[in-house]
Amino acid sequence: MLSCKDMYLGHQKFVGFITPSGNTIVERVTLGILRHFPEVSPHFSRTPVFGALDPFPDDYDWDSMLEAARLLRHADLSVITWNGSKGANIGLDKDRVLVDRITEMTGVASTTSLLAVEQVFREDAVKSYALVSPYREAYAKRIEANIEAAGFNCISNQHAGLSDNLSYASIPLDTVAEMMRSAAKSRPQAILSCCTNFPGAIIIAEMEEELGIPIYDTASIAVWKTLSLASVDTKPGLPWGSVFSR
Repeated sequence: MLSCKDMYLGHQKFVGFITPSGNTIVERVTLGILRHFPEVSPHFSRTPVFGALDPFPDDYDWDSMLEAARLLRHADLSVITWNGSKGANIGLDKDRVLVDRITEMTGVASTTSLLAVEQVFREDAVKSYALVSPYREAYAKRIEANIEAAGFNCISNQHAGLSDNLSYASIPLDTVAEMMRSAAKSRPQAILSCCTNFPGAIIIAEMEEELGIPIYDTASIAVWKTLSLASVDTKPGLPWGSVFSR
């Protein structure tokens, strides 16, 4: 085991994540993954996303998002990532604008969890996928429509019916696994676990082995893409799913 001094001195890459304020999963997933990458030091900034009502249902709270990025820039990071899944609900073009604005303001590379999903789907020629999420039906259907607009057909939409952000983190892992099994029955090319406060990332590796289908989770795929942008070999993250083998 590395000593405290060795861990401190081993940090060679410094990366930043903007996370939703009502989220208790995404930072735990990020820190869990980065235990396999002792050279990487993660840093977090938060933006208000909590409760059941979104005061900005069709767009980002730009002042808050850019302020979170500005604060991260003070740490001279090499990548700033929005590790939230709202882009699936408001459209991926909004994520592209967000990345452009963060990069223009900070001068560093930027990405989002949904843009990472889009990249992997395109690289793997995914046409049909199954959606697994904690959301209400109407919210999940809106995600389905927005991802379809990007060129990907949802053939199974498994949702837990919840609306409060904090409640998403409390879904039992056995329930998440059953949702993934139900999604797999439609024989999709991939399964998307969508919500960075949903514990899908925790069981991806075991469920990929069981189902024989690649599973991409918005919380973990954002970490994969961040590592890629930071020129870090992602393969040590394989215990967190096949995306890290890329």
